[in-house]
Amino acid sequence: MRDDLAASADASGPARDDAWAPRPADAVVFDLGNVLIRWDPVPAIAAAVGPERAAAFLADAAFDFAAWNRANDAGRSLDEAERVALASHPHYEQEVLGYRQNFDASMVEEIAGTVAILRELHAAQVPLFALTNWSADLFPFAVERFEWLDLFEDIVVSGEEGVAKPDPEIFEVLEERVRHLAGLDDCIFVDDSPANVLAAEATGLDAILFTGPEHLREDLIARGMPLRHLP
Repeated sequence: MRDDLAASADASGPARDDAWAPRPADAVVFDLGNVLIRWDPVPAIAAAVGPERAAAFLADAAFDFAAWNRANDAGRSLDEAERVALASHPHYEQEVLGYRQNFDASMVEEIAGTVAILRELHAAQVPLFALTNWSADLFPFAVERFEWLDLFEDIVVSGEEGVAKPDPEIFEVLEERVRHLAGLDDCIFVDDSPANVLAAEATGLDAILFTGPEHLREDLIARGMPLRHLP
């Protein structure tokens, strides 16, 4: 009788454990800039005009580089962007043109810890997607430089879609791209922008605010992703 009870306990134990274990998501969606690729416009512009002029240009609220760049990420062509900028701020011609001419320098480095996570997930056959705010004209620079972008099943580039995060419309585009595998509520989304994370959560995505590769690894493991525990 004792042996029967032990066998019953052995048979039911794993089932109870599995019932409480996290259910791995069907896909993981990564932002690129400052999650997998460290981006900083200063080196690109400084290559044209030097660091002091680059810093002054980027700090000039009258030009507002961040807003200018957001419009490019949302679908404006670089030709049009440069035309508009030079018409309103002709004294910044070298700064504006230097950004595109030296764009590779703005992609400072890959974030090695996150790239390692990406490779581990791919090796474990977890479907991978990317959703990035990036100019359509400038994204080919990233494709040429970072071979691991081929690990993604699909990459949604805001500049190609004409809409950028955190606009809800770009998450509708993502939903179409992942539909053959999962709904948005079956996916994990990783982004370094709190606004983008909030927008993602509103669509049903399980969104993680990226603060570094170590924390991301822990967050993904807690969600049942097949990643190694690092010492």
